[in-house]
Amino acid sequence: MVQELEMTDIGLMAHFLGIKVAQRKYGIFISQSGYVEEILKRYGMENCNPVNTPIDSGVELKKGTKAGDMDPTYFESLVGSLRYITCTKPDILYVVGLISRYMETPD
Repeated sequence: MVQELEMTDIGLMAHFLGIKVAQRKYGIFISQSGYVEEILKRYGMENCNPVNTPIDSGVELKKGTKAGDMDPTYFESLVGSLRYITCTKPDILYVVGLISRYMETPD
């Protein structure tokens, strides 16, 4: 391909669409830790307690009872950020899909 196209080698990939990429002899590792920290700060959750399971099994979510409790744009932005994090954190995919059901009318 180098013979046909003008190319330069800039070395191993370190970042791709905000995802850190670490290429080692024993594998390729991806991480969004910087993005996750940014999202936690944006939504005021930088001091939250980490958990192994993002939702208890059998929990049934319900829409809020008071109209106007939640700004739909804020909620959509939060859910969109979480959906992007699922690229590298498939363990939160179920709960993010669950709360995505409320994006149209969160309150």
